[in-house]
Amino acid sequence: MLLAGEQWAARFEGFTREAWRLETLPQYLMPQEAEEFAAFKAGARIDPQTVSNEYTDRLHRQTAEGRTQGRVHVVTRPLSDYLRFEFHRYYNAHALAGEQIRILDVTDRENPLEGVQDFWMFDHAEVVLMNYHPDGRQISREVFEGDVTPFIEFQRIAVAESVPFEEYVKGLDVRT
Repeated sequence: MLLAGEQWAARFEGFTREAWRLETLPQYLMPQEAEEFAAFKAGARIDPQTVSNEYTDRLHRQTAEGRTQGRVHVVTRPLSDYLRFEFHRYYNAHALAGEQIRILDVTDRENPLEGVQDFWMFDHAEVVLMNYHPDGRQISREVFEGDVTPFIEFQRIAVAESVPFEEYVKGLDVRT
């Protein structure tokens, strides 16, 4: 089953314990980000302390309710322009709002998740596969219809092999 609109949004309201994401691409081409991404590349800066939107409001609410949202992003250096933008524009603000973001840098090591595609997992019970073109344009979101056990293991590996976002970017200027 493909997910969009309200069905997709309902996943983020309906989970009871944890929503978790694996990201594997160096860029995600989202039309709604094009203007901000261009501004970032032209030198615009954002103070993460001032970012307030539906996403960060939801993160604050979920955290207060005892629900967690997290992700691990698999990266290689040098970071793509998009990753620098994502770190600066989104990850800083999302981490401040309560999202547990981790980075798995595989620049100088074997990728323990080689071949695993992007996905979201809700309460270790439902997996939604995130389908993308190689350039990062989204194709679809698809409910996985099989055993979620391998995805729970992918999460375990990703978390064990990664570092907290704040630690990863310490001393790293993502604006340049």
